[in-house]
Amino acid sequence: MIGRRAALGLIGGAAGATLLPGGLAAKPARKPPRLRLGDTVGLVAPASAITLPDELDRALHWITGMGLVPRLGAHVSERDGYLAGTDAARAADVDAMFADPKVRAVFAIRGGWGCARILPLLDWKAIAANPKLLIGYSDNTALHCAIAARAGFPTLHAPNAASRWERASWESLWRIAFAGATPVLGGEAVEAAVGRPARAVVPGTAQGRLLGGNLTILSTLMGTGWLPDLTGAVLLLEDINEEPYRIDRMLQHLRLAGVFDRVAGVVFGQCTRCDLRDPDYEGFTLDEVLDRHFAGLQVPVIAGFDTGHVTDQLCLPVGVRVELDAAARTLRMLEPAVA
Repeated sequence: MIGRRAALGLIGGAAGATLLPGGLAAKPARKPPRLRLGDTVGLVAPASAITLPDELDRALHWITGMGLVPRLGAHVSERDGYLAGTDAARAADVDAMFADPKVRAVFAIRGGWGCARILPLLDWKAIAANPKLLIGYSDNTALHCAIAARAGFPTLHAPNAASRWERASWESLWRIAFAGATPVLGGEAVEAAVGRPARAVVPGTAQGRLLGGNLTILSTLMGTGWLPDLTGAVLLLEDINEEPYRIDRMLQHLRLAGVFDRVAGVVFGQCTRCDLRDPDYEGFTLDEVLDRHFAGLQVPVIAGFDTGHVTDQLCLPVGVRVELDAAARTLRMLEPAVA
């Protein structure tokens, strides 16, 4: 992660209607406030329990190193089976951070499983009235999707607080959340720097709200009422530890639900440890699965974009209008994520 002095140098260079449940159009939501050095931010554990010895210390280290002041949720150290406390306790921490006027953004400490369990318990009226950047990924996709559906303000698909905040992650966070900039994300230079080349499955350009996140969670939420309207969206997908046939099954779920008939484009990020290494394996590779689902679409598609369960992943603005350029493997923000 770059230092605070370098971060200060970066800042110098640096909507449509929301659909409420029932399909009623609402006024565009206010955007979250931009972050400033010295701001207080909330740290919550809305999913799995914090089990690694240094996990919480890592989160505090990274957040403090960003020039922010961390405020821990009251229940982050609790445990209820594999969850970070009861559903009610985890929901109460999220609610408290959105309700507290001194808290400028909310970081998820980790993912795992459990965010979907708290969706019905959250105070959505209060969350919608107090827009703040929710920052995290993986299982936190459930919160990103629900906020896009029920509150309508942008969030950040980004490393969790206890993840490794390497240069690409930190710099993209700074430009989006601190500077309020509209950067071009991805592309050849980024791919070369992180050593993960992407590819254009279907070339072309498209514009739309960036929505989605973890494929498993997105598939789980289909048909529940907690997903935003994906019509005209640039759909973001990533996953980890899923064999090709499982990726195939989840993509087919989205296909049968009509998702691929409605989106303006698809950005498939990294799928970490998703290709089998068994020399006797005779099934499809991950790339073959992706090509079979996406190559025939009449919208631009990227595979291997720099997001997901990898180091140096880019921070991506969920709910913000972007332009996807598949040939260049880039996402260009068309509006700021913050006010």
